[in-house]
Amino acid sequence: MRIPSATKWRRQQNNEKSLRVEFFYFHGPRTGVQFESSMSTKRFENQVAVVTGAGRGIGEGIARHLASEGAKIAVVSRTESNSVRTAEAINAIAPDSARPYAVDVADFDAVQKVGDQILADFGRCDILVNNAGITRDTLAMRMSSEDWDVVLQTNLKGAFSFTRAILRAMVKQRSGRIINISSVSGLMGLAGQANYAASKAGLIGMSKSIAREIASRGITVNVVAPGFIETDMTSVLNEEVRKGALSQIPLTRFGAVEDIASAVAFLASKEAAYITGQVLAVDGGMSM
Repeated sequence: MRIPSATKWRRQQNNEKSLRVEFFYFHGPRTGVQFESSMSTKRFENQVAVVTGAGRGIGEGIARHLASEGAKIAVVSRTESNSVRTAEAINAIAPDSARPYAVDVADFDAVQKVGDQILADFGRCDILVNNAGITRDTLAMRMSSEDWDVVLQTNLKGAFSFTRAILRAMVKQRSGRIINISSVSGLMGLAGQANYAASKAGLIGMSKSIAREIASRGITVNVVAPGFIETDMTSVLNEEVRKGALSQIPLTRFGAVEDIASAVAFLASKEAAYITGQVLAVDGGMSM
C-alpha cells in the first residue's frame, strides 16, 4: 500500500475563523512530509516543541506539523545531517522556526547537555515529543544481549533522559505537554520484537507514573501508540509480511505519518488539557 502522491486535508471551522492546512506526501526512498500552511489560528504560536527522532519518518512529520501550527521546533536526531535537513525544510516555510541538534538519546549525559542548550536557545519548552526509536528484530532464542540492550537504551532510557533534561523547566513554568511515542507492539506484542515490545510497553508504564508525579504542576503526559505506518522503515517489508500485517488491521490499510502527527498535535493542544496518563492507539483498530 502506497501513500497517495498528494493528500490534502481541509477543515472549515463553524465560527468566523477559518483554518486551512494542506499536507503533501511524497513516497520515495525517504518518506517525508512537505507542507504549506495558511492559517488564521495557530494553536502553538509562541510555544516551543522538542521532537526527538525528528530527522525522518514519523518524527519529521510531527516536527513539521507542529511547526505548521506555529510552534518553534528543536529538531533532535542522532545524526547532524538529518537534523539539519529537517530544520532547513521547516525554516524554508516558516523562517527561524527550527534549530537542529544532534545527539544519541541513549547517552544520558550528552542528552542533559543538549537539553540545557535547547533551553538556553529557546528560553523554554512547552511540548516534548519522545519519538526516537530503533528496532533489532529477531526471535528471542536468537536475540543477543547487545540487541536487547541497544533497543532498551534508545527507546526507553532515551525517553527518560530527555524527560529528565526538560522536566524541571516545565515544572517551573507550571505547564507542559509530554507525548511519548510507543507502539502497537507495546500493547499486544509482536513475534520477533521482544526487545522492542518491552521498550514500548515500558514507555507506557513510565508515562503513567510520571503523569501522576507532575499532574499538580499543570503538566500532562500521554502516549501515542502507532500501528503500521507508511515510512522508510515499513517500505522495506516484503509483500508477504505486508499482507500478513494488513490482515490484522480492521481498516485494511497502513496509516500515514500525518495520522500520528495529528494525534500528537491534539494531545499537545489546550483541547487535551484534561487528558493525562492515557494511551491513544492510532493503529487502524489492530490492537482492539
